[in-house]
Amino acid sequence: MYLVSIYFDDKTNRIIQNHIDQIASGTGNTFMLDGNVPPHITVCALETKQEDLLIELFRELASTLRSGQLQWVSVGQFFPYVIYISPVLNAYLQNMIQIIYNKVNDMEGTNISPYYRPYQWLPHTTIGKKLAKDEMQKAFEIMQRTFVPFDGTVVKIGLARTNPYEEIVTIQI
Repeated sequence: MYLVSIYFDDKTNRIIQNHIDQIASGTGNTFMLDGNVPPHITVCALETKQEDLLIELFRELASTLRSGQLQWVSVGQFFPYVIYISPVLNAYLQNMIQIIYNKVNDMEGTNISPYYRPYQWLPHTTIGKKLAKDEMQKAFEIMQRTFVPFDGTVVKIGLARTNPYEEIVTIQI
C-alpha cells in the first residue's frame, strides 16, 4: 500500500502536534508519539506493483500542485479507535484530490482505495489512534476544552509505503 499525504507549515504543525501531545498525555495512549506520526492529511491510498512508475508519476504530479490554505473546524472519530480534526473541504482541497485521483487512476495496474476517491473522501488529520473506549471519551473531553478552529498552509506533499511506514519522496509545493 502507498499513501500520498500533504504536510503543513511550522505554525500549523505546532497547533496539530499540541493536540496530539495533549491527547497522548491525557489518555496515556502514545501510539501517535511512538510512531512519530507527523501532522498530515492523506489524500490518496493505493495499491500498485509498479513503484518506479509511481515515483515518476508522483514527481510529475507534485510539480503541478501549489501551496494552499485550509481551515480545521471540527473534531470527529472513526469508530471505534480514531479521533481526528477535520478541515473544510474547500475548492483547493477538492481540486487537489481530483488532480491526484485523475493522474494516479490513469496508471495501469493501480487500485485506489474507495475511501480516497473524489466525493467519497473525508479529509481529516488523525490526532489519536488505537484508543480504547475510555481513552476516546477522555480525548473528546480534552478536545472540548482545547480545540478552536484554526487556519493552516499546505507546503509539502509526500509519497510513502506502509507496513512498515517509510517515506519515499517528499516535495515542497
